[in-house]
Amino acid sequence: MKILMVLTSHSTLGDTGKPTGFWLEEFAAPYYAFVDGGADVVLASPAGGAPPLDPASDGDDAQTDATRRFKEDAAAQQALAATHKLAEVANDRYDAVFYPGGHGPLWDLTEDRDSIDLIERSYGQGTPLGLVCHAPGVLRHAKNASGGPLVHGLKVTGFTNTEEDAVGLSEIVPFKVEDMLVDNGGNFSRGDDWASHVVVAGNLVTGQNPGSSASAARTLLAQLQPK
Repeated sequence: MKILMVLTSHSTLGDTGKPTGFWLEEFAAPYYAFVDGGADVVLASPAGGAPPLDPASDGDDAQTDATRRFKEDAAAQQALAATHKLAEVANDRYDAVFYPGGHGPLWDLTEDRDSIDLIERSYGQGTPLGLVCHAPGVLRHAKNASGGPLVHGLKVTGFTNTEEDAVGLSEIVPFKVEDMLVDNGGNFSRGDDWASHVVVAGNLVTGQNPGSSASAARTLLAQLQPK
């Protein structure tokens, strides 16, 4: 079983000069769900190498069992520091594809042609495709087989407008995930702010926020089990 995890290479929060990147819990929890499930995990990002970590996700108040495990895992740290360039591995065969969030993907992965092609190909072929928190934003330009927005008519979730308001970045992000999914015709579903909420539309699995990371990964893995 081979799973591709795609991380951001974008490190700046708009024009603020403040750092951003991927959210640690949204990488660590799925990573260990996949590894513990017996998967060979391939890590990639547009630029390759070490993806930028959002420092807010590394604070004491953001630590979880998965992030603490990561900090003691030299092999995982080495793998993360040397991600493949997405363009070089996107066309390989994978049993599933997963996108961790953080604000970074809103700037680079949303517009990245290799990522868009990977998403469209994975969804079209029925390959389980998971995205959590801000990562559903990378579906913005992805199309379905009819040429319309991929999420049109599908039940989806992602970081909500109220959650974005709560972190004070609604005026900073290039677009709000909830608004984009609704504008693209998605059937947006939400739970309480910060509570785990995962929805499934065929082979598309989306999670609302960092607390949804582990559940989204487990849901993705369940799609790989023999029926």
